[in-house]
Amino acid sequence: MNVAEFKSTFGVERGSAGFDDYKGVMEIIEQVRTDGDRALHDYTEQFDNQTLDTFKVDKAALKESYDAISDEEREALQTIKQRIEQYQESIKYTDMDNGEFQYVYHPIEKVGVYVPGGTALYPSSVLMTVVPALAAGVKEIHVVTPTFEENNITFAALYICGVENVYTVGGAQAIAALAYGTETIPKVDKIVGPGNYYVALAKRLLFGEVGIDMIAGPSEILIYVDESVHIDAIVYDLFAQAEHDVNARTFLISEDETVIRTIEDRLKQLMDDQPRSDIIKGSIKNNHYAVVDSQEALIGMINHIAPEHVSIQHRDADRIIRNIRYAGAVFNGYYSPEAIGDYAAGPSHVLPTDKTGRFSHGLNVNDFLTSHAVISLEKSTYSEIAGPAKTIARREQLDAHYQSLHIRTE
Repeated sequence: MNVAEFKSTFGVERGSAGFDDYKGVMEIIEQVRTDGDRALHDYTEQFDNQTLDTFKVDKAALKESYDAISDEEREALQTIKQRIEQYQESIKYTDMDNGEFQYVYHPIEKVGVYVPGGTALYPSSVLMTVVPALAAGVKEIHVVTPTFEENNITFAALYICGVENVYTVGGAQAIAALAYGTETIPKVDKIVGPGNYYVALAKRLLFGEVGIDMIAGPSEILIYVDESVHIDAIVYDLFAQAEHDVNARTFLISEDETVIRTIEDRLKQLMDDQPRSDIIKGSIKNNHYAVVDSQEALIGMINHIAPEHVSIQHRDADRIIRNIRYAGAVFNGYYSPEAIGDYAAGPSHVLPTDKTGRFSHGLNVNDFLTSHAVISLEKSTYSEIAGPAKTIARREQLDAHYQSLHIRTE
């Protein structure tokens, strides 16, 4: 199979949101903009069946959650936090100064973080979003999450990160609250973090009113294997992707049809034994299996799809990876499964999906920095470049520009 056949066969383009979805989310956004906390209370009752006196989580509740988790869980959160910190610090941009030019970085003042929590708890999302912000030096972090139970591990992770501004609000209404501010939740400068379809749609609609990290869709992975792979390991890699969401997608690619058929047969044997088998079965419908005719064709597929995750478990992995240009994150070899990236590898698991990896990247410390140039020219440098500048100013018929430049050359 070549790249053109792959595009035609698997139809990797996704449709856009329907008009009714846009209309519904726009109504939520406008209601929160005009009615603030009252709208949040109404939507929390309507969508989450929760009637709350206040959205703000008491600091003591965060500490109680930390105290309630096991020593093993506490140590795991601390260890992962430290590993993410080390990685983010290693890639953080630093100021540049050569005398006449400086380029300086400053942390964003206020950041909003969305942490999913409707059907499960995701302390990993806390660490993968909050820790890069802390590494950047962000002083004011506001977290929204549809997490209502007391003594939960999400709150414990927030306590470990030192976050004190936490609000039990979810959905599109939480994004609107961060974008516009309410009586309880302040307006922020940028919103980051994964969420469901309606959260993503709200982020899309509010981009420009507030900074947005990315518009992420359902999770996806492309796994490229050869006959050397551990069959059950690949099967569980597939399950790990599929159990996220019925809309998650997997591309299993090989030059060897026998390997693909063996993996597919084993997947069917083990599927019913999985705790989240219902979700997995729904997601498996989005799995694509392909036999490629060459590694060049495979690389073309990867760069076309720009998958959120690319897992290369192949004898020739290093060569293949050197030619991958577009991907959210690439996982090389048996001991680098995508699941380790979800939790503890170091880079954030908030990654571009749906081909947006062709023009964007995974969330990192530098997304929480603003930057600007400082220009301090010497007279000699000015004299060298003012002439060409004046020529262009005159050609553009911007006389005041020309005079501003010319007066300094007299």
